[in-house]
Amino acid sequence: MMQSNEFAPEGSGSCGARLKQAREAAGLSVEDVAARLKMPARVVYSLENDDIASMGAPVFVRGQLRSYARLVGIDLESQLSGTSVASTAPSELVSHTHTPRYRRVFEQTTRRAVYIVMTAAIAVPIWIATRHPASNSTVQSLDMAAVAPGTANTALPAARPSSATAPQRTPVTASIMPSSAAAAPAKTLVLKFSGDSWVQIVGVDGSKLEEGILGAGQERSYGPGEVASVRLGNTAAVEVSAAGQPLDLAPFSRANVARFTLSSDGSLAPVSD
Repeated sequence: MMQSNEFAPEGSGSCGARLKQAREAAGLSVEDVAARLKMPARVVYSLENDDIASMGAPVFVRGQLRSYARLVGIDLESQLSGTSVASTAPSELVSHTHTPRYRRVFEQTTRRAVYIVMTAAIAVPIWIATRHPASNSTVQSLDMAAVAPGTANTALPAARPSSATAPQRTPVTASIMPSSAAAAPAKTLVLKFSGDSWVQIVGVDGSKLEEGILGAGQERSYGPGEVASVRLGNTAAVEVSAAGQPLDLAPFSRANVARFTLSSDGSLAPVSD
């Protein structure tokens, strides 16, 4: 092994020799020192033999020497401060690679171009897809606008006084504009709400015609033979009329909840639990 007396100034014992003498004087073995300093025994041998070259960077060797010196109770600072290691400057990092400026600009431009192309590939189909329904609705509106004048024109000949078209005048007029004399079909059940109320309306086929909370100002009406049963919460906020007559909910209410059924002729009956 190569030995170095880098830590041994002229005219004095080397650091390794002094450490070995102090260890032996303290009655310690190499293994004892290695165990206490938590370092391999070969490192202790290298320190005592001044085999510095095989131990790595001088800054680490200097730290190990100080630890060893504190353990055996000697001072090596005067010797360590006088070595060349104490003034060793950190190694200068030199870059061995260099990227020309034109290459960096080219790489940046390429990355941006790829990003733009990918963004366009994603955004353009989405934009076309969102615009397509709008164009369809516009075309449909134009078609309806084009058909409406034609429908009006077909009704005009029926309004002209002509013997050939007279028999068709009444059906066309009745289908487009009902006469004021034609009355709307009577509603069997009408519900008007002045406040929030929970409602459940069940049809004759068992389906739920309405279920949820209705607020003030809302109204629901149902024709004959349409409703099978009704359940209302907060009856104070509901005005009920059947066949055009106001209905008193008291006979059908319990704990501010009204429950009743409707027969085919529109008569009401309470729900039996």
